[in-house]
Amino acid sequence: MPRIESTPEFVSDAYAKMRDRLSAARKRVGKPLTLAQKIILGHLDNAASADLERGKSYVELRPDRIAMQDATAQMALLQFMQAGRSEVAVPTTVHCDHLILAHKGAAVDTARAAADNSEVYDFLASVSAKYGIGFWKPGSGIIHQVVLENYAFPGGLMIGTDSHTPNAGGLGMCAVGVGGADAVDVMAGFPWEVLLPRTLGVRLVGKLGGWTAPKDVILKLCGMLTVKGGTNKIVEYFGPGTESISCTGKGTICNMGAELGATCSVFPFDARMEVYLRTTERAALAELAARNRDLITADPETAAHPEDYYDEVVEIDLSTLEPHLVGPHTPDLARPLSEVARVVKAEGYPDRVTAALIGSCTNSSYEDISRVAAIATEAAAHGVKAKANLLVSPGSDMIQATIGRDGQMAALEKVGAEVLANACGPCIGQWKRDDVPKGERNSIVTSFNRNFPGRNDSNPETLAFIASPEIVLAMGLAGSLSFNPITDSLSANGSSFKLSPPPTAPEVPSRGFERPMGGYQAPAADGSKVVVKVSPDSPRLALLDPFSASSEADYLRMPLLLKTKGKTTTDHISPAGAWLRFRGHLDKISDNMFTGAIRAGTGERGTTRNPLTAEQGVPTPAVARALKAAGRRWVVVGDENYGEGSSREHAAMSPRHLGCAVVVTRSFARIHESNLKKQGILPLTFANSSDYEKVREDDEVSVPGALAITPGSAVTMVLHHKDGSEEEVALSHSFNADQIRWLQAGGALNLLRR
Repeated sequence: MPRIESTPEFVSDAYAKMRDRLSAARKRVGKPLTLAQKIILGHLDNAASADLERGKSYVELRPDRIAMQDATAQMALLQFMQAGRSEVAVPTTVHCDHLILAHKGAAVDTARAAADNSEVYDFLASVSAKYGIGFWKPGSGIIHQVVLENYAFPGGLMIGTDSHTPNAGGLGMCAVGVGGADAVDVMAGFPWEVLLPRTLGVRLVGKLGGWTAPKDVILKLCGMLTVKGGTNKIVEYFGPGTESISCTGKGTICNMGAELGATCSVFPFDARMEVYLRTTERAALAELAARNRDLITADPETAAHPEDYYDEVVEIDLSTLEPHLVGPHTPDLARPLSEVARVVKAEGYPDRVTAALIGSCTNSSYEDISRVAAIATEAAAHGVKAKANLLVSPGSDMIQATIGRDGQMAALEKVGAEVLANACGPCIGQWKRDDVPKGERNSIVTSFNRNFPGRNDSNPETLAFIASPEIVLAMGLAGSLSFNPITDSLSANGSSFKLSPPPTAPEVPSRGFERPMGGYQAPAADGSKVVVKVSPDSPRLALLDPFSASSEADYLRMPLLLKTKGKTTTDHISPAGAWLRFRGHLDKISDNMFTGAIRAGTGERGTTRNPLTAEQGVPTPAVARALKAAGRRWVVVGDENYGEGSSREHAAMSPRHLGCAVVVTRSFARIHESNLKKQGILPLTFANSSDYEKVREDDEVSVPGALAITPGSAVTMVLHHKDGSEEEVALSHSFNADQIRWLQAGGALNLLRR
C-alpha cells in the first residue's frame, strides 16, 4: 500500500526520480528551464522520447499524489471501483468539506451535516478504507488548506478533483485541477495525459504594504488577463517580489489562478516556504528541499532574460499595487479600490452590503485571520460592530484551534462575526440565508474565489464582489460597498475615525500551530475485509453502469437540445447548492442539467425547445430525457470559454448520461473539454467563431465521419435547417490518437476497464 503521508523517504524518492527524468529531458531541450518546466519534465512518464512542443504536444505524467473532496470524490470513486484494482497506485486522500450547509454556526451545522449526509460519508469512509485512501472527516478542514498543511511539498506534482487544487502552488508544487476520470487513471496506475502547458511568467517586484494584500496580486492579474488568459498555461511567479509574500499568501494567489483558466500556478522555493514547512512539523522536508534547491527553483538564466524562456511575461509592482475589488458575476471585472465608489453609482449596484464573508480555501490562513483580527480590535475599541452579516470560515481544525488559542477569533466575535464550520460553505453555494429572500437584488463582499450569479446563495440577484479579507471586513464594518478604508472614516458614538492600515501579521504563530488530528482516518491495514457501503435503494448513491459505445449513425441528424449564450460555466451546466446531495447519484443529479444555462434565442434560463413536439419553454432536462427515450443522441452549441469554472465532472457526465453526443462551441475551458472527452462526448470548436450565429434553434445537426477523425483533421458539421436548406460549417478538434480511442469506446473508463 502506498504511504499516504509525504514522508521524507517519499519526497526524497520523488526528487531522485525528478532528477533522473530532468537529466534526460534537458539533453533534448538544450536550454535553461523555468521552474514549471522542471516540475513537468521531471514527472514525464517517458522523458527520453515524449514530444515536448508546448501548447501542442500531449504528454503523459506521473503525479506524486491525488486529493479529492467529498462532492467530486463520490463519482470518481464510483468509477474507480470499476477499474478492478485492490488499492490505489499513488497516495490519495478524500476531504469532506463540500456538504456542510452554513446556517446556524459551526457546531450545529457540522452536526446536522453528519446526520443528513451519513450515507455519503459512510460510503466515502468505507471505500477509502478499502482502497488505501486517507480520509478526512467532515469539519476537519477544507481540502486545499489541509493539503497545504500536511501533504504539499516543493517540486511535487499533484492532481485533484477540484479546480482550486493549484492552491498548493504556494508551497512550490504544480497542483492541477482535473476531472474524476483523470484521477481514476492515476489511481489505477496509469499516467496522466495532458496538453503540455505553455508558461506565463509573472515578474513581481517591490513589496506589499498598507491595505494591499497577496489577494490583490491575483485580482489585478485577473483583470489584466481575463478568465481565458491562462488557458493551457502554467502561471509561474518569479522576481524579487516573490520573497516578500508568505507561503500562505502565495497559496492565495495560486488558488485563484483557476479564475484565469490556468492549468496551475507555482512559486519557487524560498525561505518563506521553509518557515511554513518547519512550523507545520515538516522540518525534514524543509531540509530536503534546501538540499535540492536546484530542482525547485528556475535556472538563473530565466530571470535574467525571461522573454527567452517564458511564452509570455507580465510584471506587477507590489509597491504601487492598490487594493482591488472584482465583480459582480465574473472574477475578471477588476477595479482598484479608488474607483469603486464611482462605479457603484454609475452601474447602480446596491451600495448596502448585506453580508461580508471571510475565509474559504482562498483566504483562511493564520496570517489572513490575524490581519483582520487587528482591524476588528481597533473597531471594537471605538464601539463599532459590523453593519453587514459577518461570517468567518476557518480553513481547518489547525487554523480554528490556533486562532481560538491566540485570540483572533474572539476579536472577530466582538464585532459581530459568526464562526462557520471548517468547510467550503457559502463559497460553493452551501449557504442558507435567512436575511435576503431569493430574487432580491443585494450586494455581498467575500474573500472567496468565484462570484458567478447564484454561486454563493443560489440567488442570481445577489451581486458578489471579491476582495482581500482586510477589505471585506472594512466594507462589512461600514456596511457599504463604496467604503474605502484608505480615505473614508467610520462613525461611532458621535465621532468618526479612520481605520489604521492592517499591521504586518505573523505568517505563522510564534507558539506553533495547534495540530488536532482527530478528523483523520487512516485506511484499513487489510482492505479486502472492508465492505463498501452503497444501499441498492439509496436516494444519494448509485453504482455506475458503463456508457455504451456510439455508432456513426448516432451523429447524423441529431436534434439541437440547446444553444447557449454568454457564460456557460460548470455552475450553469450542473448547479451545486441543493444539488450537491446527489453528487453520487448520476441519474438524480442529471435533473439539474443546464438549469442555469441561458438560452440564446430567448434569454431564458433552464428551458429550451422540445425538438420532438416543437413545444417551447420546456425544462431542458425533461427534453433531454424525452430525446433519450426516443433513442436520439443530441447536440449542444455554446459560446466562448464554455465550461469555465469548477472542475465538476457532472457537467460532462450528466449530458453523456442523458444522450449528448457532441458539444460545439467558440472555445472551451481546459478541464471541461478534457472531461467531455473522457466521458465519450465529442467537443468541437468553430473554425470561424462567427459561424456560431449560423446555428438555428430548430436545426438538426450532422457530423459525418465523427468516429473516423484523426489527430489534426478537419471536421465538417452540416446544419439541417427547418426550411429544408442546409449549411456546412467547418469545425476543429483537439483529440490525439489515444483520446480518439476513448471516443470510439464510449468513454475512457471503458478502455481502462478492459
